[in-house]
Amino acid sequence: MAAGRRKRVATAGAGAPAGYTAIPVKLSEKQQSPHYLYVKEHKVREGTDTTHPPNRTLFVLNIPPYCTKACLSRLFSCCSSVQSVNVCEKPGPREKPEAPKSKFFNLKTVPGFRVAYVVFKNPAGVQAAKSLSLQGPHVISSESHPVKTGIRKWIASYAASVVDPAELKAEVDTFMQTYDKKIAEEEAKAEKEEGIPDEEGWVKVTRKGRRPGLPRIEAASLRVLEREKRKRARKELLNFYAWQHRETKRENIAQLRKKFEEDKQRIALMRAQRKFRPY
Repeated sequence: MAAGRRKRVATAGAGAPAGYTAIPVKLSEKQQSPHYLYVKEHKVREGTDTTHPPNRTLFVLNIPPYCTKACLSRLFSCCSSVQSVNVCEKPGPREKPEAPKSKFFNLKTVPGFRVAYVVFKNPAGVQAAKSLSLQGPHVISSESHPVKTGIRKWIASYAASVVDPAELKAEVDTFMQTYDKKIAEEEAKAEKEEGIPDEEGWVKVTRKGRRPGLPRIEAASLRVLEREKRKRARKELLNFYAWQHRETKRENIAQLRKKFEEDKQRIALMRAQRKFRPY
């Protein structure tokens, strides 16, 4: 029975891309057909990838959306101690990832199928991971480590999206204090260096007006708002002038008719007095 299963796994894994080893996995025990992860040792030129060390990094393809970092870490922990798991949208050289600065802002998620770099503490972990292809399908979700999918996942995502106002305010206040401190330091440095020539003899000239300088992003936003305001005002003025133009036309015609009648009366009076001089 086990030999037959091993044979089926090896047959299915034969369709793996060149240089990759197919590892069968399935979400739960109820799932009939396995899903395949394709793995190989991550090899790059020395010095081109500072995040994933050679000989200790396993490159993983075809990772389904329900398979998280924790799932990959548990899956490959039987091979050797896992140092880190880096999930990406597509393969490529990356610098060392920075820890997220905010808990609420700029949180990026990678949708769909992904790739991953699994870094082991020992080089033997890479070769041991390849041998997982000879074993039966590995279960991702278990009773001790369940993976949330469907409605449960949506409920958990919604619960995680609810923000604690006090915690959010504390983070924003901390950010603004750091930002104000940075701006004050830059202004003090600029004021200290004002009028002092640099190594090449150039003197940096800064403009200071009544209005303090605005950050580039804020200044750009203000320019966009001013432009939109002018567009709305121009549109209103154009509509107003069209209406005013019709009214002015009516008034001019009435004035011309009135002047024509006055001229007729004046000519008739001059004829009566025999003082009519047409030229």
